[in-house]
Parts: sequence; C-alpha cells; structure tokens
Amino acid sequence: MAKIAPTQPFLLMLYGFPGSGKTFFARQFCELIQCAHVDGDRIRSELFEKPRYDKQENDVIMQLMSYMSGEFLNAGMSVVYDVNAMRAGQRHILREVARKSHAVPVLVWFQMDPDSAYQRGKQRDRRHTDDRYAATYDPKQFEQIITHMQNPVAAEDYVVVSGKHTFNAQFNAVVRRMRDLSVLPTISAAPVVKPGLVNLIPQPNLYKGRVDNSRRNIVIR
Repeated sequence: MAKIAPTQPFLLMLYGFPGSGKTFFARQFCELIQCAHVDGDRIRSELFEKPRYDKQENDVIMQLMSYMSGEFLNAGMSVVYDVNAMRAGQRHILREVARKSHAVPVLVWFQMDPDSAYQRGKQRDRRHTDDRYAATYDPKQFEQIITHMQNPVAAEDYVVVSGKHTFNAQFNAVVRRMRDLSVLPTISAAPVVKPGLVNLIPQPNLYKGRVDNSRRNIVIR
C-alpha cells in the first residue's frame, strides 16, 4: 500500500507513560505516512554501549534529536519525534523547532492507567522491533518518571488516544485531527475494518505477543 503524502510538513510529538505504546504507534504510523521516524531509544543504543539514562546523556540525545528533526523539517520532510515529551518546556521547544521550519506541531497523548503501562513494560521482548531498544524500569524508577511528567493542557491542542486501543483506532483518531489541521489530504487514509474483510493495517494485541511486522532496523523512513 502506497504511503500517504502530507500536504505540509508536521512534527508529531508523543506523550504518555513508559509502556503506553508510543514507539509501537510511531513505527506503524511511519509505515503508512511519508515521514521520518526519529527514535530516541535507537539513537541512544547506537551512541552508548551501556546507557546510564542520566541528565548529561539525556541532554545529548535531545540535542541530537532536535537537530535531526530540524534538518528533516527544513528539507520539507515530516517527523515523528519518538521520545516521551514529558515536560511542558520540552514540548514548547519542539513547537518552536516546528514553527521555524514552517511545519505543524501535533501532540498525541497516549492515556493509560499506570499499573497497566508498568506491567506492559515488564513484558518487553527484545526479539520484537518495538521493544529492542526500549528501557526497562523497576517500580521506583517508573514512579519517579511519572511523578515528573507534566500533562498537556488545553492550550497545547493535543489528540488523546487510549494506549489500550488497537493501532487502527489510534491511527484514525490522529489522522482525523491532522486532516482538521490540513496536514493530511482528506482522502481515506486508513481502511475500515469490517467482518470478513482482510485488515490492511496490522492490529496485534497490544498487551502481549506484539507482531514484529518488520525485520528492518531502520530508524529513518
């Protein structure tokens, strides 16, 4: 199936608890929409043999991701910024990166209860594409992360999706908002799933046994 070409560049930001499905969504979204997948976990694994996840290391990752995203956007290519946009200040900086490149910033909030998100994170399988580079956390680390997260406010203009829904449902919600912003064409961007028909968009179970639909370890699409 041919990828959908945006009508103007966009910067897609992701927000949600660790384990809420952000990278799972980002990878499949980039399989359907023409955009670059700037994957923070993958970049970290390439730069640091034994990641520490401390402030100094995080700053290096953020600077590199912002630079890469700006270069893509300046070249007219849309970007999925695949790292948790945890803080309001971080999201503000990313919006400025988008606006300087005349791109449209879009924020997606993956809502999920913390217990389910933590349990999903514990079940990561390194054999699967979406889990290969993701960090794992003990209960104390997980609690520290979510304590420092700042939920988006109404002025940020975000899209809410459930971390427990199928990719197809999440994708359609995001596409509807992007059409409202005139970022994507109004033609049908996703097939409607009907009984008896083959679903053209993968919908693996988001709790366990996610299907590895791609053996390619490609970050930039």
